[in-house]
Amino acid sequence: MAALMTTREVAEYLRIKERKVYDLVRSRRIPATRVTGKWLYPKELIDLWLLEGATPRPAAGRRARPPPVVAGSQDPLLERALERARSPLAMLARGSLDGIERLAAGEAMLCGLHVRDAESGAYNVPLIRHSLAGLGVVAITWAWREQGLVVAPGNPLGLASLADLAVKGARLVERQREAGSQILLHALLAEAGVALDGLDRAAPAATSETELGLAVLEGRADAGLAVAAVARALRLDFVPLARERYDLVMRRRDYFEPPVQGLLAHARTPAFAAAAEALGGYDIGALGAVVYNAP
Repeated sequence: MAALMTTREVAEYLRIKERKVYDLVRSRRIPATRVTGKWLYPKELIDLWLLEGATPRPAAGRRARPPPVVAGSQDPLLERALERARSPLAMLARGSLDGIERLAAGEAMLCGLHVRDAESGAYNVPLIRHSLAGLGVVAITWAWREQGLVVAPGNPLGLASLADLAVKGARLVERQREAGSQILLHALLAEAGVALDGLDRAAPAATSETELGLAVLEGRADAGLAVAAVARALRLDFVPLARERYDLVMRRRDYFEPPVQGLLAHARTPAFAAAAEALGGYDIGALGAVVYNAP
């Protein structure tokens, strides 16, 4: 868990008066969170804030800021937060790998990411290091999510594992290759000793979590890998298989932009916590934790 500093400690750390710290809080110019009536400051984010002040400005003629877009993987809780917060950020959910490419190209302000590394099993950081080197990015946790098989109400085929897909001849709906869920599916099948080519695969591949759930709901497939929130929203059954971390990645400078700070401010409200509980399959206890900060 990130170290939390008091207002007095931040004032000493920054060598300014406490009154100036409160002025920065009121103008939302410094990372802070209010807990039981007391302002606290995550030290990692204070350090990021200091680094932002030292970041050179873009040369004339270059685009100073990317468009207010969240690219990458679809997440029901993130979509709801953007809607409820009336955020200027637009969601462009075409898969985690697509999001990484758009972030690198300056076509998005944030990327939603949940990619498990094939070698280490770690989420997101290995891919960020490889794909976004030199871009000065930071990654923060959005939520831990339950991933599993979405199946028809009542689970009529009695599916309990990936091995059952082959044994019971279930029709599997996949995701596009850029999706983190598809990457996870390949890894879980390999661990279970199940060959993807030996499964009955429904076509076409779903391009979102919701589209996958609808394929099962409408009887075009018997199962597919998606988050628990999709199953609950569509009143489908769910067979949990994995717990994954969904992160938000952005350039360090953009962390302090109003669209990002507005989204994170909403994520600290009771209404947001209630939404996560209602959707199901979410653990938001680590929300905002810095999991990667580019050197």
